[in-house]
Amino acid sequence: MMKTAVGWHVELEFKEDDQHTKAAALVRLPDGSEIRGHGRASRFRTDANQPRVGEEIAGARALNELAMQLLDKAHEEIDQASGRTSQPIHI
Repeated sequence: MMKTAVGWHVELEFKEDDQHTKAAALVRLPDGSEIRGHGRASRFRTDANQPRVGEEIAGARALNELAMQLLDKAHEEIDQASGRTSQPIHI
């Protein structure tokens, strides 16, 4: 039988101008820690102005950074619990 232990909420915020989009991602973990990731996207001056596309690219990059930090955190916790150096976790 599977039981649900916890849920996570991820927040994404965007700041934009005519050619740049910045994204910030935040997840608060049950252990009280917070992990943040950042991403950017730029529009070439001759491209159509599509803010949603910039948000998708910058958001994906922020979430990717957040995911890599979660993998690093898990790797460190494995090492601490086992008392040895484990193999890096790759995606």
